[in-house]
Amino acid sequence: MASDQVIHLDDSNFEEETKSGYALIDFWAAWCGPCVSLAPLIDEIAGDMEGKLKVCKLDVDNNMQTAARFGVRGIPYIVLLKDGKEIDSVTGNDPSRVRALAEQANS
Repeated sequence: MASDQVIHLDDSNFEEETKSGYALIDFWAAWCGPCVSLAPLIDEIAGDMEGKLKVCKLDVDNNMQTAARFGVRGIPYIVLLKDGKEIDSVTGNDPSRVRALAEQANS
């Protein structure tokens, strides 16, 4: 079950939700096995980093405009933004790298 601390983004609200502070975006799709298996970690990070980092998910099948803007070629694709600008990213289900990406918001 998805955490209520995870913000679900779409093409229409992406800019507004990610323009200030740190945001971790999980580009995913429901049919993607690695995406589904990474979801509990995304929920956990949302709880652990509450108040420091917005944790968001964007379904690439329904929001192709934003996915194309970020050049998403493989999913899961997790990107860290600060004030709307990309800092770093991870492609694939690599929990230790995803957590390390989120921890950058603490530095």
